[in-house]
Amino acid sequence: MNKILALWRNLLCTALCLCFFSCNKQPEKPELKTDKKLKTTLVKYAQGFDIQIYNDYKKLIIKSPYPDAKNQQEFILVSAPDKSFRGPNQLHVPVKKMVATSTTHIPMMELLGAANSLVGFPNTDYISSKKTRQRIENGKVTDLGNEQHFNTEVLISLQPDVVVAFSMGKSSKMYNTIEQNGIPVIYNGDWLEATPLGRAEWIKFFGVLFNKEKEADSIFNEIEAAYKASKKIALQASKTPNVMSGVLYKDKWNLPAGESFTAQLYKDANTNYLWSDSKGQGSLVLSFEAVFNIAAQADLWIGSGYYTSLDDLKNANSHYEQFSTFKTGEIYSFSKKKSENGGVAYFEFAAIQPHIVLKDLIKVAHPELLPGYEPYFLQRLEQTP
Repeated sequence: MNKILALWRNLLCTALCLCFFSCNKQPEKPELKTDKKLKTTLVKYAQGFDIQIYNDYKKLIIKSPYPDAKNQQEFILVSAPDKSFRGPNQLHVPVKKMVATSTTHIPMMELLGAANSLVGFPNTDYISSKKTRQRIENGKVTDLGNEQHFNTEVLISLQPDVVVAFSMGKSSKMYNTIEQNGIPVIYNGDWLEATPLGRAEWIKFFGVLFNKEKEADSIFNEIEAAYKASKKIALQASKTPNVMSGVLYKDKWNLPAGESFTAQLYKDANTNYLWSDSKGQGSLVLSFEAVFNIAAQADLWIGSGYYTSLDDLKNANSHYEQFSTFKTGEIYSFSKKKSENGGVAYFEFAAIQPHIVLKDLIKVAHPELLPGYEPYFLQRLEQTP
């Protein structure tokens, strides 16, 4: 009898314990599916974004939305709306309707065959691409006004799937208004990259939005191969010319910092950029005297702002004539090739064509290495006829 009572006591204790733990178990919260196996992440050079591809979704991570950003952006990209993915950062891909905000976005979209997705752009006069200009003239792309304060009401009326934003500072009220109306805003920081190939790799950013990852990889691989081939040619040079850059703007000289993608281009072209040891990925702001003390006897002046002739340069500031490069005529501009509406081709296409920019630089610095090659972007300043 005692054994039977003991057995019942044990069974009762076990039942009470099970009931206790069951009643105190916290209900499971719905979470994003993160147990899927990560397949690939193929970003090689770019530091500002990453793409993670899972079995049923993709994740687009913007590490540097703008300078000094404290938080990154993360977007879950799905081929069909999925209730198991919660939060405002779910995006249905492929994107059908997009608003872009920088001319560097246009060539990447065109190369991927996604130009018809563009429905809005701030100040369309800056666009020089013939294909997109035709769509603008046909009313397929809406001009949104000034790029810093464009018409949000018109943008919202277009009902784009996404706005690819460009910002030099923190998130603005303009973009907050767009997001509050249910339109995702993704920051594109290609201009913050420290290397030319890092900038060009942002075509993969557009590739994942349009479900064209393979096409984006293929295009980038060709650019990478061409860039490396040109870099190898530059190493054959027997001299390393000294290079200065930039111009005065409101009494301050602006030129590329030593950790910028422009400085990397000068290095890969086998030249000695005179500010290569400076810090920063943006611009240096110096006095005329500070620049003259270092660059008075430079061999090449590359990047003379928007000036397109020696006379324009001299009329802007007679002090420019004091540089040796002015006397020898070794001054080159990226701004001479323009569209009919005044858009500078370099600012639009160079990000996705670093291999061509590098060849231009090599031709100017080491003309003997590329006989017969005509620079595409970079052109010498001449006297006004």
